[in-house]
Amino acid sequence: MIRAFALPLAHPLETARGTIDERRGFLFARNGGIGEATPLPGWTESLGACEQALEAAESADGWNDALAACEDAPAARHAVSLAKLDAEARDANVSFAHHLAENPAESVPVNATVGDASVEDTVDEVRAAVERGFDTVKVKVGARSVEADVERLRAVRDATDVTLRADANGTWTREQAREAFDAFADLGVEYVEQPLPADDLAGHADLRGGEVGVALDESLTEHALGDVLDAADYVVLKPMALGGVDRALDAVRDARRAGVQPVVTTTVDAVVARTAAVHLAAAIPDVPACGLATSDRLADDLADDPAPVEDGRIRVPETPGHGVSVDLAEVNADA
Repeated sequence: MIRAFALPLAHPLETARGTIDERRGFLFARNGGIGEATPLPGWTESLGACEQALEAAESADGWNDALAACEDAPAARHAVSLAKLDAEARDANVSFAHHLAENPAESVPVNATVGDASVEDTVDEVRAAVERGFDTVKVKVGARSVEADVERLRAVRDATDVTLRADANGTWTREQAREAFDAFADLGVEYVEQPLPADDLAGHADLRGGEVGVALDESLTEHALGDVLDAADYVVLKPMALGGVDRALDAVRDARRAGVQPVVTTTVDAVVARTAAVHLAAAIPDVPACGLATSDRLADDLADDPAPVEDGRIRVPETPGHGVSVDLAEVNADA
């Protein structure tokens, strides 16, 4: 069964390919399991290609054939593989996390995200996140000069002792990145996400291994995982873009073998995929704070959230499967 949906965002989302104000996708249900496909241009196939792949998967005889039908459509494959794993976990009467790992964590740490803003507003937003219980905050940088962003993060450091991350979204030159890294080292910044353009692996490799880590995200759309791991201290893994939680878990293992820390995040997904990503994070021993506190970016959702953020952490649902109860009859099939 396939059900289409459209969910409005609480605020428009700026991406490299333009502004989006809603997230459109599909639920895929089979054998008692439910998966979600929420494509995002630049990271996955288009909405139309996703639907075609899911229709091919729906008509396939078994799980293997259904997965094969989605081989070139990562968001569609995410939905099918998630439905399969969800069904298996329900049949085994275990949570999704316990289906993925023998001893998963009961909760996972998550970071708050603060956008570009003035010094005063940045400090206020970080303080507000700390008051809500977040130990780690990621601050968007790159829209201003390096000097201005250093001033913003220095003011945050003077005001709080929170673990700081920065996300430049590939906007810096190599010279700007080196200037920022030198300054950020004195501020105790844990890592900078995508400091250089996605295709500049050599530049990232020159930055890695220092006091400020290099976290690569968008580079996974340009290069194979193995090449990205050679240039990173951290790798930001999006299960939807990788083609499923199963493939994301394989990437986690590859990263750990390479001495690179994995961080799990979403592509601003609905509750089914978002909760599955929480289970994935719980299956990673000693996982760093992950980018899973994204439910507030949606103005509406497909079902009640079984894994809300509380004091900077998300408790992993213990019910069989991924723990999301979706009334498929209520999902807008005409979206």
